[in-house]
Amino acid sequence: MPMIDADGCLLNVSVEGRDSGPTLMLSNSLGCTMAMWEPQMPALSKLFRVIRYDRRGHGKSGMNGAVSMERYGKDVLAILDDLNIDRVHWCGLSMGGMVGQWLGANAPDRFNKMILANTSCYYPDPTNWHNRIKAVREGGIASVADAVIGGWLTADFREREPEATAKMKAMLLATPVEGYLAACEALSTLDQRALLPKIKSPVLVIAGKQDNATPVAAGEFIRANIPGASMTLLDAAHISNVEQSHAFTEAVVGFLTQR
Repeated sequence: MPMIDADGCLLNVSVEGRDSGPTLMLSNSLGCTMAMWEPQMPALSKLFRVIRYDRRGHGKSGMNGAVSMERYGKDVLAILDDLNIDRVHWCGLSMGGMVGQWLGANAPDRFNKMILANTSCYYPDPTNWHNRIKAVREGGIASVADAVIGGWLTADFREREPEATAKMKAMLLATPVEGYLAACEALSTLDQRALLPKIKSPVLVIAGKQDNATPVAAGEFIRANIPGASMTLLDAAHISNVEQSHAFTEAVVGFLTQR
């Protein structure tokens, strides 16, 4: 796995799958590493060259300077430039979908089709983010971990799949506090509503019927404001690619391979 320099910050990047053919870039949720995509990798790596990466301040990537959706977006462009890749498909979940919105509007020539999953473009009330920032500053990520997992995965899934749930919780708890807090600060001021009409790529929005973090209405707003966008609903909470891994993979592959 290469470490790629993005304006002085080293980012952990993985490139797997086909040597030729279309390239797909995956982008993670807050508090996750590239490992969150493991359920999709067997299928996706057969069809695509797949780029995964740890966002700055997460996983094995470094952290320096202030962050914003623009900064996170420019990190993606730095990865593509370093790998000498002109255009990719994009699939981002939650925060990965927010970064995708910025990229689709500001670097349209670098992206083919885009999937924006379990995501939002705007938080009208930042109170929840301010409360989470305060809790993590005072008690670390462990102080919010159970509540976060409760939003990521339904109670039914957590009971049925304790091993997968434990893996997700361990991933969250291993996130560097500095990187997590910086990302929460960026999310507390999120408003990308004006970017949506500028996105010209074909877009699939995926939403979870039981997602309280980025509810169906948030996905529907994105779909309605991106010209020509379509939408798929999955019976899942926030991390739908883990909870409904087969259905998520089918939706991604179907959208990316249709003519």
